[in-house]
Amino acid sequence: MLRFIVRRLLLMVPVFFGLSVLLFVWVRALPGDPARSLLGEKATPELVARLNAAYGFDKPLLEQYVTYTGKLLQGDFGTSPRTGQPVLGTFLDRFPATVELSIAALLFAIALGIPLGYAAAKRSGGVFDFLAVGGSLLGVVVPVFVLAYLLKIVFAVGLPGQLGALAFLPASGRQDPRIDATHITNFYVLDGLITREFDASWDAVLHLILPAIALGSIPLAIIVRMTRASVLEVLNEDYVRTANAKGLAASLITRRHVLRNAMLPVLTTIGLQTGALLAGAVLTESVFAFNGIGSYLFDAISSLDFVVLQGFILFIAVVYALVNLVVDIGYGVVDPRLRTQ
Repeated sequence: MLRFIVRRLLLMVPVFFGLSVLLFVWVRALPGDPARSLLGEKATPELVARLNAAYGFDKPLLEQYVTYTGKLLQGDFGTSPRTGQPVLGTFLDRFPATVELSIAALLFAIALGIPLGYAAAKRSGGVFDFLAVGGSLLGVVVPVFVLAYLLKIVFAVGLPGQLGALAFLPASGRQDPRIDATHITNFYVLDGLITREFDASWDAVLHLILPAIALGSIPLAIIVRMTRASVLEVLNEDYVRTANAKGLAASLITRRHVLRNAMLPVLTTIGLQTGALLAGAVLTESVFAFNGIGSYLFDAISSLDFVVLQGFILFIAVVYALVNLVVDIGYGVVDPRLRTQ
């Protein structure tokens, strides 16, 4: 297993190098002048020239890239010209919020998606199967921000009349500002458990519910469909029919033969969706005023903050690659034959 992990880690080196080149070129190909965008109405020619010189935007692209990679190797991801804050520090401060939201969304998607997909496959062609497939299609079609606003109106703001009683969840933020909570790791739920401030932890959980459902809707739909298709394929295999003919217990067949073999493509889907959640939380965080990297990245794109864009996207890519490494390790656990490939 160790050799398997080392091979995967070595494969990441050329991937990150290629990504850094593509990212560097793409950011600088964006339309607009970053200096003028950052300065706004104060963008005089002198101030623009001074800002370009201060951040090296006036140098040739090759020289900029060499300087950029040299700083990266030293652990320096630069300083945002918009806020004056180090990119690394800002990322580490905001990343826990996005991770917490992504984990909640993924748990929601997995906890519902796999059982629903399995049940739909077992009842293939029935009413439950039709509802599960139809619901998964709806989950993919409805835009995340539309679902986010609907959830916010129904369960936070409140509908007119007696339906207003449904509005019992927080509308925005990560935690009620009136709670005097101690933040150690910036994972608010975990911090409340560590410090035994259980009211703060529970309040953080309540603030996670609506954004997690909105963000997890698409992964949920995809996991349902993938689980259903994978289980249907395995149920038609000869070894499953043989196990049933031998009279083995249904729970044993499900655990050892069906789910174990059907989980490989589902693991792939979960891994890809985890990376997508981390990178795609921009709209959800904006709707619910969730102070994570998504909302900060949105502001950086709007103001053409090259330094933040490069640093944050590279960080997200590293996390995405590590998630895929975990998925590869999961493959090796589920199917030991893959460790030698």
